Amino acid sequence: METTADENQDQGQDKKGCFECCIKCLGGVPYASLVATILCFSGVALFCGCGHVALTSTVSMLENHFSKINSDHAVLTDIIQLMQCVIYGIASFFFLYGIILLAEGFYTTSAVKELHHEFKTTICSRCISGMFVFLTYILGVAWLGVFGFSAVPVFLFYNMWSTCTAMKSPMANVTSVDSICVDVRQYGIIPWNATPGKACGSTLGDICNTSEFYLSYHLFIVACAGAGATVIALIHFLMILSANWAYLKDASHTHEYQDIKVKEEQELQDIQSRSKECLNSYT
Repeated sequence: METTADENQDQGQDKKGCFECCIKCLGGVPYASLVATILCFSGVALFCGCGHVALTSTVSMLENHFSKINSDHAVLTDIIQLMQCVIYGIASFFFLYGIILLAEGFYTTSAVKELHHEFKTTICSRCISGMFVFLTYILGVAWLGVFGFSAVPVFLFYNMWSTCTAMKSPMANVTSVDSICVDVRQYGIIPWNATPGKACGSTLGDICNTSEFYLSYHLFIVACAGAGATVIALIHFLMILSANWAYLKDASHTHEYQDIKVKEEQELQDIQSRSKECLNSYT
């Protein structure tokens, strides 16, 4: 019975030790960086995935309804293929960059200092943190441009959709349905000599009812929302990195002060011990 009681006590201590270890590990997680990383991954995934499919559907819709001669939209096709390749690069880069920023958050969080009592900062670590702040700021400004650019196709598709809706509305006072047209040439998507270049009346209504139009329209909206989420994530990262850089700077000053204080106390103790030795030898 005594052995069983001891075993139960040991098991209880082990459970308590595991619980405390789990609490320390959870306390060391940089939740702000984790949330920003998840938001960044989600935004980039939505922008890249939906944007890639939407561009493909847009080219198909243009070839079938607005530009039936390949030479008229050859330049546009090359640009879209280039943009799709850029999308692959953006997805790969931000996947790696998000992991790096999350690792940097683990390193600089205040909970790390509690777990590692000998936590010290170096000039290199502060320079790396400052570099991440600068790079994240540049990426945030760039993604603001991407967010604005991704809103352009949403605006174009919305104009086309609203024209079809107004044309079908029973409240609309329309004298001739065929006089209502959408000319994509005026947006600079295809050249002015493209054939037919525009859609009118019932043809326009049929285009708006196609799956390609609805797929492209909604995917561009989701891609724009993903770009906006990425901008928010980068702003979040920028605030975190700025706070972490300030923390590293303060920690370095604190360690320098503590080192100086320890040296002064050690010198004072040496002086006192020497004084006592001198007094003892004199007496």
